[in-house]
Amino acid sequence: MVLGPKKLLQLVKKIKLVEGLSERELTNPEGAGFDLRLGEVYKISGKAFLGVTERHTADIKLIKKFEEGKNNKIVIKPGDFLLTKTIEEVNMPDNLTASITPRSTTYRSGLVLRTGNVPPGYCGGLTFGLVNEGPISVTIEMGARFVHIQFSEVLGAGNMYRGQWQGGRVSTNKKEKQV
Repeated sequence: MVLGPKKLLQLVKKIKLVEGLSERELTNPEGAGFDLRLGEVYKISGKAFLGVTERHTADIKLIKKFEEGKNNKIVIKPGDFLLTKTIEEVNMPDNLTASITPRSTTYRSGLVLRTGNVPPGYCGGLTFGLVNEGPISVTIEMGARFVHIQFSEVLGAGNMYRGQWQGGRVSTNKKEKQV
């Protein structure tokens, strides 16, 4: 069952389900979840290795970061692939999971998000792939709402996340053994 805004706002106060929400989301969220904002943008380079027991993700370079009161923008050209991180952070209890979808204006502009599920027990910022698959360059302001998070109940409780991305890091520094 998808949780509605009234229940979500209770959980924000009670267990800090989502930290760093904008005033708009705290007072008048839209739909059945929260809109999250663009906080950091990274360019990837180098090589990546995804093995059975070990992994090493691409090298990253921070190219833009949200700063309160500053009007920072980034231009995303056709074909650009970037990693993005939200301003907000989540603290998932064992009975909830979350799905991330783009806001419609995101894909109407030609930007496609590569997102995943947020499992029970995960705490930290959220990182996604963002690619401009459209024919035009897109300018986006840091701090703009670009994704929507929707929370669902896990009946019977879920297994807690035990992966290495806990805390919201964006990439690995070296080859790591998978847990």
